[in-house]
Order: sequence, then C-alpha cells, then structure tokens
Amino acid sequence: MNYLATFAFQLYPYIAMAVFFIGSWARFDRGMYTWRTGSSQLLSSRGMRLGSNLFHIGILVVLGGHLVGLLTPHSVYSVLISAPHKQLLAMVVGGVFGLMCLAGLAILLVRRLFNPRVRATGTVGDTLILVLLLIQLALGLYTIVISTHHMDGSVMLLLADWAQYIVTFRWGAANFVMNVHWVYKAHLFLGMTLFLVAPFTRLVHVWSIPVSYLWRPYQVVRRRQPALRYGHRS
Repeated sequence: MNYLATFAFQLYPYIAMAVFFIGSWARFDRGMYTWRTGSSQLLSSRGMRLGSNLFHIGILVVLGGHLVGLLTPHSVYSVLISAPHKQLLAMVVGGVFGLMCLAGLAILLVRRLFNPRVRATGTVGDTLILVLLLIQLALGLYTIVISTHHMDGSVMLLLADWAQYIVTFRWGAANFVMNVHWVYKAHLFLGMTLFLVAPFTRLVHVWSIPVSYLWRPYQVVRRRQPALRYGHRS
C-alpha cells in the first residue's frame, strides 16, 4: 500500500502535469483548429445559458479557492485567520459554489444525453468528460461532509502541505495524505486524472482564458436571404 500511495500521490502528479503541458503544446502545434470548446449553442440553446453560466461561475470560484487555499503557506495567512476558521470559510464558499457548479453541470449533461441534435453531433469524449467532472464535484462536496468531523483544520493543513510539496518538487508528499479519509484521496487522484486527459478533450480550452467574454457583445446571427431572381421582358 505504501508503494501504491507513493505512486499515486508522489509520482502520478508529475506524470499528469507533464502530459498536460506537453500534450497541450503538441495539440496546439499539430491541431490548432481543434483547440476549441466545441460549443453546441447554435444547435440548441435550450438550457445552454443557465447550465453554462452556473457551471463556469461555480468552477472558476472553486478552482480559485483550491489554488489559494492549498498553495498559500500557513504562515502567510495565520496572522489574519486561523486554520479552523479558514476551513469553515472554505466549506461554506466551496459548498455554495460547488452546488452551483454541480447544478450547471447536471443541466449540461442532461442536455448532452437527451437533446437529439446535441447528442448526434457530440462525441463519446464530450460525454465522458462531463461525467468525470460530475463525479469529481460530487467527491468534492462529500469532502465537505467529512470535514465536519474534524473542524480543527488539521486535515486541511495536511492537504495543503501535500500540494506545496508537489509544486516545490520535494519528496515525501505522499506521507501527508497516507492516512486521510478515502474521499480526499479519490478527489485528489481524479483531479490529477482530469489534468492528464485535458489535452485530448475540450478541456484544453482552459488555456484560452476568455477574459473579454464577460463583456463581449452578443453575436448577431441573421437568416440567409433568398437570392433575387431577375427576369427579362420580351
């Protein structure tokens, strides 16, 4: 089990990130025109706006919270907030926006599976990545439930130490998560797996951060006018 944990939480993160960076570069270099979201809004707009907005707002806040919460050293924020209060804040914010993201993702998945036009033009990979994201969100929300059993912030600090050891290329990261609840391990492992598969799916568009999307004008789509026919009088 120690060898398995060492692979999963010490070596696998680097494998996943290497594939993520190299695979993304290779796809951009060899298949630039496949670097897109593959939006199906023109096929059917039903449920698209609500589902997409809920999902993207939720996922951006959740990812931002993970980055700040896991990668900020305890010594930096301890002068402003204690570990228990930081955990409580993470649980509340993560719970609200995680549920928002889950609702949006469920709408998009139902649309992908049961809208005939969207399903006909989609791929197995499109559906699979939505299912993986749904499972990952469910695991993340379940970690909030488990976190209520230890409100002292101790597990949160272990997870942060693991992440900081990984990004600073230090050995021994797996030791921090060896004995935590299985749901944290599953959440970490699936999160790394999403990075692994991202270059080969529509998730690759996370590189193209559309900041201007928030205030861009609506795209105007007009019906094609029938061609005029000109006749000649005899």
